Amino acid sequence: MMEYRRLGRSGLKVSVLSFGSWVTFANSDQIKSVEQAVECMGVAKEAGVNFFDNAEAYAAGESETVMGAAIRELGWARHEYVISTKLFWGLHEMPNMRNTLNRKYLLQAIDGSLERLGLDFVDLLFCHRPDKHTPIEETVWAMSDIIDRGQALYWGTSEWSADEIRAAYEIAERHHLHKPLMEQPEYNILHRDRVEKEYARLYEDIGLGTTIWSPLASGALTGKYLDGVPEGSRAALPGYEWIRQHVTNETRQAQVRELKKIADELDVPLAQFALAWCVKNPHVSTVITGASRVEQVRQNMASLEVVPLLTDEVMERVDLVSLMS
Repeated sequence: MMEYRRLGRSGLKVSVLSFGSWVTFANSDQIKSVEQAVECMGVAKEAGVNFFDNAEAYAAGESETVMGAAIRELGWARHEYVISTKLFWGLHEMPNMRNTLNRKYLLQAIDGSLERLGLDFVDLLFCHRPDKHTPIEETVWAMSDIIDRGQALYWGTSEWSADEIRAAYEIAERHHLHKPLMEQPEYNILHRDRVEKEYARLYEDIGLGTTIWSPLASGALTGKYLDGVPEGSRAALPGYEWIRQHVTNETRQAQVRELKKIADELDVPLAQFALAWCVKNPHVSTVITGASRVEQVRQNMASLEVVPLLTDEVMERVDLVSLMS
């Protein structure tokens, strides 16, 4: 049974498991990609998923186009789902349009994203990375203005430091602007410190919500890389060599083997165990899952059945594995 959690201090409820399109919709065959998206998103929604995550940079805008087409083909009414996009990397090789959060870029980039999605507004809009060269105040004003224009309902950040998030919040409060509501950080059993330590004060102080990504550590927590990199896997894709190095790291491999032992004792797949572990954290508003096949969507959704198996003893054993070096 799907659980719905409030996104931070807002009244917006998101499904604790959500569906994201990073890499998934990067197929050069757009017709095939739309068919794939229709199947996977349809099954996800049937399971209770109401939040669908995207970004301008995913497949250079193609991911937004595919998701928008899939939603139209599925015939969903706008009130039935929550959708996001993220801005920073840009699509045009020219000044002010790449790796920035300046006002010019943000106000133009949101127009492009909405056109590709075929929507009047997104529910959530993220600053995809911090911009060290643009004053945070300029970014806060631009994001707040986008909300005032009705092009987004809430705004937040992705992979910002706690100090940067707090600075943005205080600027917005000082000028009576729309405050950042949520952060989209990487979070999984093997990558915990930012969510659990760095952001610890922000949950209570400013009501920060989190839409966490990479809950399976780029596939490492499926166990499929324990015997090498399978052909056709994400780590085998051109341009994703950094993932290959990440998932084949010796220390990480040893941790995954220990985690698999725990999952095997519970008689559950390692991937479902890892997703359920993320769900256990009350500061996680939603866990973004990815899938390129319907069977993967169903397997991800089944992780909710694993959550009750994660006793205090099991969680303590996971903590010990996390400390391995």
